[in-house]
Amino acid sequence: MNISEYQNYHETKSHTTADFPYNTYLCSIPRDFPGVPLHWHSEAELIVIKKGRGIVSSDFQKKAVTSGDIVLIRPGQLHSIEQDANHVMEYENIIFKPDLLISGKDDLCAIQFITPLMEGQIPSVTYLTSALSWYQPASECIRQIDLLCATRPDGYQLAIKGHLFQFFFLLISNRQKKETASASQTKSLEKMKTILKYVEEHYAEHITIDNMAALTYYSKSHFMKFFKAHMGVGFIEYLNDYRLTMSERLLRSSDAPVIEIAELSGFDNLSYFNRIFKRKYGQSPGRWRYMQVPESKTEV
Repeated sequence: MNISEYQNYHETKSHTTADFPYNTYLCSIPRDFPGVPLHWHSEAELIVIKKGRGIVSSDFQKKAVTSGDIVLIRPGQLHSIEQDANHVMEYENIIFKPDLLISGKDDLCAIQFITPLMEGQIPSVTYLTSALSWYQPASECIRQIDLLCATRPDGYQLAIKGHLFQFFFLLISNRQKKETASASQTKSLEKMKTILKYVEEHYAEHITIDNMAALTYYSKSHFMKFFKAHMGVGFIEYLNDYRLTMSERLLRSSDAPVIEIAELSGFDNLSYFNRIFKRKYGQSPGRWRYMQVPESKTEV
């Protein structure tokens, strides 16, 4: 699965309004998608495991998670979600902007606690499990938030913020000794974020291994090994998959000819585009559009 597909899934599953930057999404691996590749964003995220088991990575550190576990992802942290063997995992994504908990530039809580926590200056556990002495009250905060989102009584936004404050109070008051990331790990994290951001912004352009090696100041061979080690696939495979996802979006949302969509998605060879699109989606681009948008009469 491409991260754009996951983002698109979230775009169509929004549970709250734009003026209250807090959203929840219920997901299942592999029923909804096989996994969520390594990515990062500017929002904070809580991954709450509802049923089953899976694997969640945070800044390259992978850990098996099971029902009841809660994973804290700070803004800017690289993370991924994977299937564990043949197990099914149902989980809830809670995604919100840190600004939700900040009332202004002179907000003492923001200055001393929220911002330092979100930036990693205040250490806290990443994986919350029942082994923690304070797990139950932290888990209860999430349960109450879910109930509020389900019923949405008047003023529920106030209560959500209150439970989030309580949740982060528990993290901060039970903080652990800070584990400082090594210089090499920090460098690798920043390199990977640079690569993913570049693909996001330039996928429609001509991109080569030479380009990416130069961007990261690696040799071609080192770049290819680095990328595959952290992403599990080669860079060209990842790039093509990203482009295919964007082309599928365009097929759904525009009437542009297939050849134009191929070019807009970064493919300069129409036959190659048709071939790998069919390999991923099981149908030619034109037929896929026709099947997804019945009113369309164009198949080529």
